[in-house]
Amino acid sequence: MSTPIIAREGWSRISGFLIVALAVQWFAGWWLAAPFWILFVLVVQFFRDPPRNVPKGDHLIVSPAHGKIVSIQPDKDPFSGNACVRISVFMNIFSVHSNRIPIAGKVTDIKHTRGRFFNASLAKASLENERCGIQITTPAGIQISSVQIAGWVARRILTYVKPGETVVAGQRYGFIRFGSRVDVYVPEDAKIVAKLGKWVLSGSDTIARLTPREASVESV
Repeated sequence: MSTPIIAREGWSRISGFLIVALAVQWFAGWWLAAPFWILFVLVVQFFRDPPRNVPKGDHLIVSPAHGKIVSIQPDKDPFSGNACVRISVFMNIFSVHSNRIPIAGKVTDIKHTRGRFFNASLAKASLENERCGIQITTPAGIQISSVQIAGWVARRILTYVKPGETVVAGQRYGFIRFGSRVDVYVPEDAKIVAKLGKWVLSGSDTIARLTPREASVESV
């Protein structure tokens, strides 16, 4: 299924800046309109949503966000409470802000948690910030969780999937404006390929691989 290269969340804002820039240029000339054209370009850049080349493989977990890996550490899954590894991806203002499904399966739970709005790059943001998590159960019955976390500027999380919905890796499922973060919770015996401090692309860069035992295919 084809998707627009500009996130729909930005269409109205982009249209507004375009109209203003054109109007100022028409009535006042190019030089006075130049700042508005610069703002228009910045807004387009902010809401860009380029297509991704999703790697093939049911055992692959791709990054749900475009940003920097700021944390890889043992934790507990926010839905099951099972021991796992949490991989945190911080998005800054220059990141692509649409979020993508990390692995194919079925959405089995969604949980929105009200909270604070600390800087999303801080460790405490995982537990204290406003957030929305989705739990995905793979065809093998393995549970992966992806949690969108609001930051001190980004205070609105958009999540479009629903429980019971079948999803595929790389599918667009949500959006967070401005600097924010997404945490991915993977089984503790998964092979982590993400590197701390490295930048990853949403929907195309692999951050972990399920073990052969976990990757065995059964019906959801």
